[in-house]
Amino acid sequence: MNLLQTRKLSTLLHPTTKNPNSPVFRTIKWTQIPHRSLLEPKGQDLDYINVAHSHLLHSDWSKLDTLLPKLDPFRVKHILLKIQNDYSISLKFFKWVELKNPNLLTLEINCIIIHILTKNRKFVSAEAVFNKIFKSCDVSMHSKVFDSIVCCYRMCDSTPRVFDALFKTYAQMKQFRNAADTFSRMKGYGFLPTVESCNLYMSSLLSLNRAGVVVSFYKEMRRLRMMVNVFTVNMLINGYCQLGKLEDARQVFDEMSDMGFSPNVSSYNTLIAAYVNRGLLATGVNLKVEMEKNGISANVITYNTLMNGFCKEGKLHDAYKVFDEMKVMNVAPNTVTYNTMISGYCKLGKTEKGTQILEEMLRNGVKADILTYNALLSGLCDLGKTRKAAYLVQELDKKKLVPNSSTFAALIRGQCIRKNPDRAFQLYKSMIKSGCRPNVDTIKMMMSSFVKNDDFDGAFCVFREMLERPVGPDSVIWSVLCEGFSKEWKDRLVMSLLKEVDDGCLALERFEKAKSVIFHSSVEGKEIEQDV
Repeated sequence: MNLLQTRKLSTLLHPTTKNPNSPVFRTIKWTQIPHRSLLEPKGQDLDYINVAHSHLLHSDWSKLDTLLPKLDPFRVKHILLKIQNDYSISLKFFKWVELKNPNLLTLEINCIIIHILTKNRKFVSAEAVFNKIFKSCDVSMHSKVFDSIVCCYRMCDSTPRVFDALFKTYAQMKQFRNAADTFSRMKGYGFLPTVESCNLYMSSLLSLNRAGVVVSFYKEMRRLRMMVNVFTVNMLINGYCQLGKLEDARQVFDEMSDMGFSPNVSSYNTLIAAYVNRGLLATGVNLKVEMEKNGISANVITYNTLMNGFCKEGKLHDAYKVFDEMKVMNVAPNTVTYNTMISGYCKLGKTEKGTQILEEMLRNGVKADILTYNALLSGLCDLGKTRKAAYLVQELDKKKLVPNSSTFAALIRGQCIRKNPDRAFQLYKSMIKSGCRPNVDTIKMMMSSFVKNDDFDGAFCVFREMLERPVGPDSVIWSVLCEGFSKEWKDRLVMSLLKEVDDGCLALERFEKAKSVIFHSSVEGKEIEQDV
């Protein structure tokens, strides 16, 4: 029998590889799917299976319940094989066993139902079974799953899509090593994933900044002459952009027409974002013009990207022109759009304009999120307008928005600017209680405020609170805590900490570490490099 026919490769490979004389087929030696001998049921096993089969055909689940005490994995397997042409009954029976006695569902039985489902193109159900297997298995099980699928392949008269479903499941779960291993092993049997599954794999890699793997994987797809589409190419462009290789990204973009693809709005948006992030705003704008000349309308992502670029450069007038243009073009602004504009104005101290845009946002029915309010809070607090900031915090409660680290950081900064370090420290404690973690800049500002006000007790409170945490401060935080301390303050701080040790409130080991940092930190506050 022709090996290529038995593999059904034509459903998965690029049309050019259907030709047995293709270079890919000439150079790769496929491994045949083994024919596995199946132990046929006899005697009582055969009688049991036939009775159970009859009950299933008549959907007589109450009678099937009476057979449960004598059900075992061998019988479950053969019942499934007997009813495999009806995926619906097969799945119902599988779920019935799972409910009544899940211990009967061996890896082989799980793989049989997966074969049945994928053969009938019920991929979502098949992937759900894969997910259950992987959530309860150890590392070594992944290789066994593939082997079991291969072993059950012939007896279920399966299709290559079963391997595609496995690869896709790993891609969705972001288990990249297992996905790569599956891709490699299925290649050995002459099977390749669908372009949709490959796109999902590449997309998952990009979401975790694994652009280098994306580029390598794409090259392997082309080497194998696998089918690609415009989405595949877009992700390659995205990968090159993530790697900072804008020239390569542009080259791929320019070659799309030679590959039979027309760049879509996503192709342009990816490149525009890369240019804007590189500071090449004019190039990004020109690319938008080119896009529109080619009959592709800019969408909300295009406009948001350009507005963000103008705001970062402080060109609020240009950003607002883009904001106006998108409304003229009937492109509805979204939360990101408004947040970008509000943040841009507030960073330049124009909080009144930021407030006006927020009001417009709410009038237009666009939902504000915590980032919206953080942008306004940050602007107000930078100006020391803590009362207006307090009013906004009340709005957060009304809208059931949960403050995050940036919210607290802005409020603390506002109190420090107003020279209210005690109030800043209260906010700091609320921040810790809420499960938010302050960054180095927040701690530095708060401690600096205490130092400027010559408030040793306040500074000591921050220091002690940091020491009371289960995981103490790292070297950078330690250095920040001591920044600006005079020798007198350092001596006083060490004596206060020693008293904490005597009172049993501070471990001696942690005190020794703190003491070492205190006396090795300079008045200028140079960071301590060693771990403490």
